[in-house]
Amino acid sequence: ARPLRARRRSDPTEVPTPTTTEMARILVVDDEQGIRHVLAQLLEYEDHEVRTAASAGEARSIFPEVQPDLTFMDVKMARMDGLEALSRIREVDPAALVVMISGHGTIETAVEATRRGAYDFLEKPLDTDRILLVLRNALHQRGLLAENVRLRGEVESRHQIVGKSF
Repeated sequence: ARPLRARRRSDPTEVPTPTTTEMARILVVDDEQGIRHVLAQLLEYEDHEVRTAASAGEARSIFPEVQPDLTFMDVKMARMDGLEALSRIREVDPAALVVMISGHGTIETAVEATRRGAYDFLEKPLDTDRILLVLRNALHQRGLLAENVRLRGEVESRHQIVGKSF
């Protein structure tokens, strides 16, 4: 995968807004090299920047640098599982969009992932059309959230009350 340039946000409340036609930054986390490679290849073919990590610990350490628009993360990994990593990533970035991937998915695991803030849950073997649909929907949601924040800011600045109340 190509190395990513560090993205600096001038405003900490700013949410990046890639659309489905713009390049997004995507982090792929899976301990299976084959899955990482196939996902990265698919996403790069769709003109997105992709960074991969072989473990949850590696993902946590590079997450602040990469600042991905979307993360695909395996549930079952050595040392720290994906659900724990999801919780820790959401502590650092509550707006993080994380799609959990599992080869041994159960309803309980999917519910737990959602409870911890996962955007979606995909089962292996991965389906290309489903991956691209989830990607498109996640980026669309991210854009809508950013637009909402921007519009709220405009409304607040237009209707700001100046002065003191006694």
